[in-house]
Amino acid sequence: MSKEKTYFLCQACGYKSQKWLGRCPGCDEWNTLVEEKELVTTSLRKSYRFLESDKKGPTPITDIDKSFNKRLSSEILEFDRVLGGGVVPGSVVLVGGDPGIGKSTLLLQAMGRIAKKGGRILYVSGEESFSQIRLRGERLNTLSENLFILSETSFEEIIKEVKRFKPLFLVIDSIQTIYTEELQSAPGSISQVRDVSSKLMFLSKAIGISTLIIGHVTKDGAIAGPKVLEHIVDTVLYFEGERNYPYRILRAVKNRFGSTNEIGVFSMEREGLKEISNPSEAFLLKRSENVPGSVIVPSMEGSRPIMVEIQTLVSPSILQIPRRMTIGLDYNRVSLLIAILEKRIGFRIHNQDIFVNLAGGVKIYEPAIDLGIIIAIASSFKNKPVDSDTIVVGEVGLGGEVRNVSHIERRINESERLGFKRCLIPQKGALKEKKGSAEIIPVENVHQAIEILL
Repeated sequence: MSKEKTYFLCQACGYKSQKWLGRCPGCDEWNTLVEEKELVTTSLRKSYRFLESDKKGPTPITDIDKSFNKRLSSEILEFDRVLGGGVVPGSVVLVGGDPGIGKSTLLLQAMGRIAKKGGRILYVSGEESFSQIRLRGERLNTLSENLFILSETSFEEIIKEVKRFKPLFLVIDSIQTIYTEELQSAPGSISQVRDVSSKLMFLSKAIGISTLIIGHVTKDGAIAGPKVLEHIVDTVLYFEGERNYPYRILRAVKNRFGSTNEIGVFSMEREGLKEISNPSEAFLLKRSENVPGSVIVPSMEGSRPIMVEIQTLVSPSILQIPRRMTIGLDYNRVSLLIAILEKRIGFRIHNQDIFVNLAGGVKIYEPAIDLGIIIAIASSFKNKPVDSDTIVVGEVGLGGEVRNVSHIERRINESERLGFKRCLIPQKGALKEKKGSAEIIPVENVHQAIEILL
């Protein structure tokens, strides 16, 4: 026998309650619990049987087939870099990002290139019509006979086409528009997104197709619908960037088949997304030289260093509580570094407005740029510029000491390649053998670094 089960589900975090509550106990949000009805039956598992592959008993790990290691290239090097070398067959990849950031553009470009190489692609769109996708495909130069478009929102109909078509890649754009007829809740709700995503995962593992899912991001920065969606899929990628800048960064938050440290850098052009193989040169292209408050720092993103410019502005405040603003940097970390400048160095900046910006629209939270932030603030406060051919790297402790950072040799090599002549690094991280032409200046504390540069 089957019966209707009624419960209240939080649309922000997925908390389930048997009665309505004004405030969700899970995330403390107000008026987010919505009544939903679910059909519960003893034969619920039957709806998943067509997705299950042949099951085996316990198997020695040495006897397991290694064919899953053969990754499929997306034909976009920056995309493959973030994935760890390509898409693993049978995996489920979630691509999230703000509306209009370029998620659909990225996947359509990748699928178009794969289709031109002979791979069969099924692109399921629940948001755009055939003509809209065709126009975008012409602009991106991704038209191919192997790229098939399906405008459908019913999960059951999508399954029929997938079983009949058997594509190499399946793209869902977006998961919030797909619904299953087994649930009575509206498309995009917690129940629908979670159930459809679980079935897509079973489908990918059983048939062995690679599934790419597009998910919207809310104003809070989380993937819209359930946060549990990140636990269902194999890989979670975030596509981020500022609307006023052309640069876009693809970052891995979760990756069962690779590292989560790599990033891919793109530039949004009229013809679509363009790969940036050398981000350092792109970020430093329009920088001003010999300006107080400007410092270049080498930040490690995955296996490669990226040179970025830290800009600061320190000016007397007319407010009782001076303003502190950061863009692209951790606000709490910058506040801590300001306190170190006041306590350890004796800078009287408690009555100053301080603005710190990471040029280029990127976001970096690596501790290795601490010393660069401090030097930039000190440079703006003293109105003395730092030499434009100097880079600064080092983590700063609460005692004002400069601590060692990882991959110091890679950072120096990248700075030398771009023409920088001086590198201010931690004393403990100083190289034993000097190989390049750049001058290496080791420092023990913040006071010493400020005396050398300013």
